[in-house]
Amino acid sequence: MTTQTELPQKCAFVSLIGATNAGKSTLINMLVGAKVSIVSRKVQTTRQQIRGVALADSAQIIFIDTPGFFTPRRRLDSAMVKSAWGSTKDADMIGLLVDASALNFDKIDKILEELANLNKPKFLILNKIDLVDTKDLLALSERFNAAVKFEETFMVSALKGKGCADIMNWLESYAPLGHWHYPEDQLSDFADRELAAEITREVIENLLRDIFQEQ
Repeated sequence: MTTQTELPQKCAFVSLIGATNAGKSTLINMLVGAKVSIVSRKVQTTRQQIRGVALADSAQIIFIDTPGFFTPRRRLDSAMVKSAWGSTKDADMIGLLVDASALNFDKIDKILEELANLNKPKFLILNKIDLVDTKDLLALSERFNAAVKFEETFMVSALKGKGCADIMNWLESYAPLGHWHYPEDQLSDFADRELAAEITREVIENLLRDIFQEQ
């Protein structure tokens, strides 16, 4: 019987991009199977690139969680957007995550225009499908695939985990041969202290949001 360690190793860096609050951090946490990226309703919660490491049979899939795309108004904003696009340069694959329940076509069309010029394998993920009619999801898939050549389209609910296994199975089959970059038990490139600081920031931001909503 062939064991996992006897199979040829595969490794792929996957850059997940999308507009703010599309659900990238939630999806990465679900795919990795642990909390490696903070989640908040506050826009622009992710301020730096965070790598979540997941295993799919013999493949190590390294997800890059990036700041969401938005219209920059300050120098810091521009740096965050630049960082998000910069993550695609070293990635083997690029995944575009779209919140299918809250669409802003002006923003999405700008992302699609830039994405079409990148000569790398790309896949589309329509998120929060439990909030959208099936016929509308199919129409969105057709519209976005007409703008960009996506290798595959997935329809998921990142919060509930629906459809996430399909993404991992596809990435495992698509990943190139290559040695793993992280130990088998490592889930993130963040040190424990950095991850603890991020989780603390998540708790504080969510508490502040609840406080101001009550006022």
